[in-house]
Amino acid sequence: MTNMINKAQGFGLSLITKIAGSDVLDQLKLRKFLEKSLYQGSKISFKTLSKTQKVFKADANIHKQRLPNQQKSLFDLNLTEEQQMTCDAMDQFASEVLYPLAHSADQEEKFPTVLWQHCTNLGLNYYALPEALGGVATEKNILSNILIAEHLAKGDFSLTAGLLSTFSVINAITQWGSEKIQATYLPSFANDSDIQATFAIQEATPAFNPFNLKTKAISDNGKYSIDGEKTLVILGETADLLLVNAELNGSPEVFIVKRDHTITAKKSTAMGMKAAETVTLKFNQTPAELLGDEDFNYPAFLDLGNLMWCAMAVGTCEAVKAYCIQYANERTAFGEPISHRQSVAFMIADMAIEIDAMRMLILSAASLAEAGQAFHREAYLARLLCAEKSMQIGTNGVQILGGHGFTKEHPVERWYRDLRATAILHSGLHA
Repeated sequence: MTNMINKAQGFGLSLITKIAGSDVLDQLKLRKFLEKSLYQGSKISFKTLSKTQKVFKADANIHKQRLPNQQKSLFDLNLTEEQQMTCDAMDQFASEVLYPLAHSADQEEKFPTVLWQHCTNLGLNYYALPEALGGVATEKNILSNILIAEHLAKGDFSLTAGLLSTFSVINAITQWGSEKIQATYLPSFANDSDIQATFAIQEATPAFNPFNLKTKAISDNGKYSIDGEKTLVILGETADLLLVNAELNGSPEVFIVKRDHTITAKKSTAMGMKAAETVTLKFNQTPAELLGDEDFNYPAFLDLGNLMWCAMAVGTCEAVKAYCIQYANERTAFGEPISHRQSVAFMIADMAIEIDAMRMLILSAASLAEAGQAFHREAYLARLLCAEKSMQIGTNGVQILGGHGFTKEHPVERWYRDLRATAILHSGLHA
């Protein structure tokens, strides 16, 4: 384990050192952030903190955070220098860290604990935290968050979902949290990278509708409690903090819940997402706090979560396409590569077309959301297209490999199983 942690630290330090030589850091005012990431990585590597020691302490000096909308063209597809650097860092992390761990994590149905040290060294959560709390977010970064999800998912869908669970909770609290909620929880995330958080959104009902919830919340003299059951909760057995949606006075709301004895967990056996350690959680008069205030927008909360799943689907589909191209060029039949067969070539070409179409719809919705405009229609269309086409691409990936696609010797069968979650899961992450 010590070797693995040292490796994680080495990767993070080498990545930061590599980027630190760039003049772009000073142009984008990122040098201070990288120095903080280096400091945090060093500090945390010498600190051991048990679950029972984790406390969420309110900071009276924290005022309500609302990141301003970005002012730019709604359909500018050019990445900023900062976004390009972020994509490059996530691509390297996906190929060097996530992909090598993915097969064993899926087989063992276990999220690798070493990934948390990697995540700390990468400084992932600082991309979500406002600048006032030591992060880098100075305005809404929905497009950047979408890019992070897409590029990480090239390494693995399930592991990316696990890594982005805490990151997404920070996004949701920054976007929707009341002043009291932000003052209580955001400083804790800034100061303690060991805190894990996740979403409990899904319910085990046919054709689950997040606007029609069986989980109920009760208010008693301004204090809330929750009763009900949630399924497919990512890393739900170990998370310290949960964002839970429940019906309050006939309307859906989102609550913050700290883990305690009133919550019981049992493993959710699922077809995919095995490395994300999904569980079913039962809440029995569990104390809760209302996330937002009068400006909370529940449909937008769901839409921003769905866009993250769509972005992850695009990243995983890119991995399927790249693997199939390599396989088709190397696999020979009747004396030539199978890529020379039109049926195979057209199938791969269709993958590329559908991936671009999915990405365009996602970017369109994210661009509108970032500008503070209505984006529900675009987010809905993106989810419909990604749900259908990602499953089709996963199926075709297995088909191109023939019998090999049905075995665990190749990763396409894992990608096929994971991609099917795109059509099933509602929200559960947040951009």
